[in-house]
This record gives sequence, structure tokens and C-alpha cells, in this order.
Amino acid sequence: MRLLAALTFFTRLPFWRIREIPAEHFKRVVPLWPLVGWLTGGVTAGVLFLCGQVMPLTLAWILAIIARLLLTGALHEDGLADFIDGFGGGTTRERTLAIMKDSHIGTYGVIGLILYYALLICFPTYFIEASAIPKSGILYELPLHHLCWVVFAGDCWGKCCAAQLINLLPYARTEETAKNKTVYERMTLPELLLCFFSGLLPALLMPMRTWWMLAVPLAVTGLLALLMKRKIQGYTGDCCGAAFLLSELSFFLTAALFYF
Repeated sequence: MRLLAALTFFTRLPFWRIREIPAEHFKRVVPLWPLVGWLTGGVTAGVLFLCGQVMPLTLAWILAIIARLLLTGALHEDGLADFIDGFGGGTTRERTLAIMKDSHIGTYGVIGLILYYALLICFPTYFIEASAIPKSGILYELPLHHLCWVVFAGDCWGKCCAAQLINLLPYARTEETAKNKTVYERMTLPELLLCFFSGLLPALLMPMRTWWMLAVPLAVTGLLALLMKRKIQGYTGDCCGAAFLLSELSFFLTAALFYF
């Protein structure tokens, strides 16, 4: 039932038609967020791999991004825009939270999304091209499936890292003032282990020499948590979405620079 709640909450697929889900289950969906990444990351990587067989890599990557946006309803991207708007334009805790709750996007949010997608779209082309640079006199190029696995692992691990916000910080609003009227409950030990296992496993199937890259998204999440604590004394759902996308992006960029 909780997995069904997580799939319903984090995607726009009609899982809610399978069975009516009690509201209390949505308070404990965050530990299953990385498991949902197996679906969203799998779809993204699958579209990239299939389209990459018949079209330029950049176009295949854009179509893969669109596929994930359709799958999630741009849930996390909306959070990133609201986060940047609030933290960029808010001078007080109350003002920051009010801006983040506003449904309109501001200048900070627009610029933030443009810069985010500029970096995201450049990632796969650089990843493949960098692998073709001679290293120690050896010329080789990584096949497309290496890139697809990084995309899959980045989705799962980024969500695992961002999920730790609910363990590190209190919720910044009350349940009545929350956007979705839900306050996530902190993870129990079994939930924490499930979260880390489901988020970490895809990345551990990459070459062992690349495992150190897992520390980068964790560091990004930690820095964002410090910023949230200082600015609003907690986190919101928008903060979680922003932390996921920025953690995932840091993983992708690190892989593009140091995977080889």
C-alpha cells in the first residue's frame, strides 16, 4: 500500500485507480522515493538508449528528459523553481515561505531553471566525447549503455540523498499550511536502510573506481540542508524537489568529468 502511495505521489501515472489510498500512507512515502527512481530513472535511461540508436545523442537526451517530465508531471522542477524564487527573493523566513508557496514563477526561478537545463542538456554529449580523448596513449570510447546506467543510478541516488532532509530538518510549515496538506514523518531504521539500499544499489553496479562520486550528491544535500536551516529553519516539499534535482545534477557533472 505504501509503495502504491509513493508511486501515486511521485508520478502522474494513474496508480490511484488500482485502490483507494488512506491519507496517512502519504506521510511515509519519502523512504520509498529512491524505489520510485527505479521507474523514473529506468524510463529516462530506456528512452535515451532507444532513441540514441537512431538519432543524435543530444536530441535523444532531450526526449528522455521530456519522458521523465511527463512521468512526474514536472513535480521536482516546480519545486526547484519555487525554491530558487524563495531563497533568492526572500529576506525573512516568513517572506521566503510565502514566495515558495506562491504558484507564480519569478525571475529567480526562470533563470534558475534555464541554468539547470543548460547544464543538464550538455552532460551526455560531454560524457561521451570525453571518453574518446586518448588516456595514457589508449584511445577508446564508452558505449551508450554506460551513459544510460549513470542516468539510472543518478536518479535513484539523487532521490536517496534528498530524502535525508526529512531526517536532518523539521518541516518548516504546519500541516494546515503545507501545499499538499502532508507532513512527512522521519524514517525508522528499517525505512532508512530500505531508502539507502534502493538508492545505492544501481550506483554500486557501476565500476568500483567511480564509487567515490557518490559522496558529491551527499555533500550537495548537506550544504543545502545547512542553507535551509539558516534561511527557514527547516524544509518543505519544494526543498526536497530542489535537493533531488541539484544532487542528481552534481552526480551527472561529476561523472562527466571523472568517470573515465
